[in-house]
Amino acid sequence: MDRLITIITAVHEPSAHFLPEAYSSLRDQDLPEGWDWQWVIQEDGETQAVAPFVPDDPRVSFGQGRAGRAAMARTLGLSRARGEFVKVLDADDRLAAGCLARDLAAFTAHPDVHWATSRVLDLLPDGSTVGFDQDPPEGVIERGAVLDHWKANDYRAQVHPATLIVRRDTLFALGGWMALPASEDTGLLLALNAVSRGWFSAETGLFYRKWPGQSTGQTAHVHPGEREARMAVVEERARALAALNWDTGQV
Repeated sequence: MDRLITIITAVHEPSAHFLPEAYSSLRDQDLPEGWDWQWVIQEDGETQAVAPFVPDDPRVSFGQGRAGRAAMARTLGLSRARGEFVKVLDADDRLAAGCLARDLAAFTAHPDVHWATSRVLDLLPDGSTVGFDQDPPEGVIERGAVLDHWKANDYRAQVHPATLIVRRDTLFALGGWMALPASEDTGLLLALNAVSRGWFSAETGLFYRKWPGQSTGQTAHVHPGEREARMAVVEERARALAALNWDTGQV
């Protein structure tokens, strides 16, 4: 039986029509011999609007649940995750060619690495792409490095949580995504970095779609009061995890 990477996607009605593009980018991945992928699609809600866009592929698992935003949908989807690794793919994004093989290569070469990220390009409505000007060099990311950069740069990390792949057991140990209306993926990224080393691939791993309907483009996402509250909780969790003595389990 093949070893698996689970791709997990939270989706709601406005972004459902992008699922075929996401599927195409996943289907085109070239994995090492003995590996395959499983795609867990979890609707954030229980409508009739998403299912028509779900690909007919035995490797695809579709589920629904009460609406609660992306963190809840992804965490519910984890009940069907069978892979050794879990990779995030937002419904409106596309994987770059070869990214899953590069992820696996990083974990194979560095057994002490528990999570990995990669370079991301913003995909604009006209089809052009824009890169990020603060990418770190390719290689290991030491514990605490993401929190330090995030704190010093107005809560912007040097690696993108939308490219995250993580060892399944580590993801479950940390409880999945934070129970927040947004920034739940940043919260997980900083928690992972607080307890383990990561990896950054300098080759593009994701095309991050910019479009008017995306959640991070809504006014509520940048509401000052909510944003400060989200960032405070994210930081406190990361610092508390970093302060634990992981040899004894005591603070």
